[in-house]
Amino acid sequence: MKLSDLKSSGHWPTLLTAFLYFDFSFMVWTLLGALGPQIAESLHLSAGQKGIMVAVPILGGAVLRLALGLLVDRIGAKTTGIIAQLLVMASLTCGWVFGLQNFQATLVFGFTLGIAGASFAVALPQAGRWYPPNMQGVVLGLAGAGNVGVVLDSLIAPRLASIFGWQAVFGFALIPAVLTFAAYTIFSREAPGTVAKKKLSDYVRLLKEKDAHWFCFYYTVSFGGFVGLASYYNLYFRSEFGLSAVKAGDFAAICTCVGALARPIGGAISDRVGGIRSMLILYSVAGGLLLVAAGIHSFWPNVVLFLGVSAALGMCNGSIFQLLPQRFGKDMGVMTGLVGCGGGVGGFYLATSLGLAKQSFGSCALGFIAFSVLCFVAVTGLALVKTRWRTTWGAMADARI
Repeated sequence: MKLSDLKSSGHWPTLLTAFLYFDFSFMVWTLLGALGPQIAESLHLSAGQKGIMVAVPILGGAVLRLALGLLVDRIGAKTTGIIAQLLVMASLTCGWVFGLQNFQATLVFGFTLGIAGASFAVALPQAGRWYPPNMQGVVLGLAGAGNVGVVLDSLIAPRLASIFGWQAVFGFALIPAVLTFAAYTIFSREAPGTVAKKKLSDYVRLLKEKDAHWFCFYYTVSFGGFVGLASYYNLYFRSEFGLSAVKAGDFAAICTCVGALARPIGGAISDRVGGIRSMLILYSVAGGLLLVAAGIHSFWPNVVLFLGVSAALGMCNGSIFQLLPQRFGKDMGVMTGLVGCGGGVGGFYLATSLGLAKQSFGSCALGFIAFSVLCFVAVTGLALVKTRWRTTWGAMADARI
C-alpha cells in the first residue's frame, strides 16, 4: 500500500482532523502526569498519591470510552466529538480559574480530563469507517498516532509551569483546544452508510464472546503499558534520578515519542505479516525489557530500556487495531469503547502500582516486574488462540491475520 492510497480511498481531511483531535485530547488527558512533579511538590503529595493522581485521568478515560462508544453509534462520531471537546474546554477553564487546592481536587479534575482520553472511541471509528479492510492497520495507526500529544505535554507543560506556574498551564491549553475544535468542526465528515444504533445490551452481548475478552486483555497490556508509563515517566525520572521537572519532562517526551510514532508502524507491519505474528514478538520484547529495567538502576541504561519498551508497546497498539476490524467490523464503535476501556484500566493499574511500589519499597521495580508478567501472559494467550483465529474469522478476512 502507498501513502497516496489514503488520499484516493477515503477522506483524508477526516483522517487528519481525527489525528488532530486525538493528538490534542491525549495532550490534555495526560496533563497531570506532565505537571506531576510540580503539582506534587506544591500540594505535598506522597509517592502513592502521586501515582494515583496521574492514574485517575486514565481511569476516567476508560469508563467514559464506553459512553462515547455508545454515542458514536447513536448520534454520530462528529457530533460526539464536538460535545466531548466542549466539555474538556469547560474543565480546563475551571482548572485555570479556580486551581487545584488539594489532593481531592486533583482527583475530581483528573476524572473530568478522562473525557479527553475517551476520544479514542470517537476518532478511530470515524477515521476507520472511511477505508477498506486492507488499510485498517495503517489508517487506525495513523489516527491513533495522535497519542504523540503526550510528547508535547512532557516538553511544553513543565517549561510553562516553571515560568507562569502550573495552574496557568490549564489556560494555555485552551489555545490549541479552540484551534483543534475549529478544524474538527469545519473539516471532519461522517463516513457514508448507515450505522446501526447500539445499546447497553450490545456491550453485554459482545462481552459474551471470548474473542472480545482477549482483545480487551491484549489492549489492557499494550495501551495500558504505553499510557501508564507515559503518565508516570516524569515522576519516575524526577524521583529516581533527581532530575529537574523540566529535564524529567524532556526524557519522558523522548521515551513517549518513540511509542507514539511506532503505532502506525506496527499497524503497517501487521498489514504485511499479520497482527498475531507481530504481537507475539512485540509482547515478548516489552516483557523482557521491563524485567531488565526492574533490575537496573542506572540512568542511561534505563532510558534506553524504556525507549524499547515504549516502542514495542506502541507498535503492538497498532497491531491490535489491524486485527480488531477484521473480527468485529460491524461493531467497531462498541468494541473500540470496550478495548479502550481495557487499555485505560491497564494504564490506571500500572501508574498506581508504580507509585505504591515506590512508597512501600522505595523502588518501582516490583511494579515493572508485575507488568512484565502480564506481557508474557499475553504471549501465552496469543499462542492459545492463533490457530482458531486464523482458521475461522481470519480465513474470511481481507487482510493478513
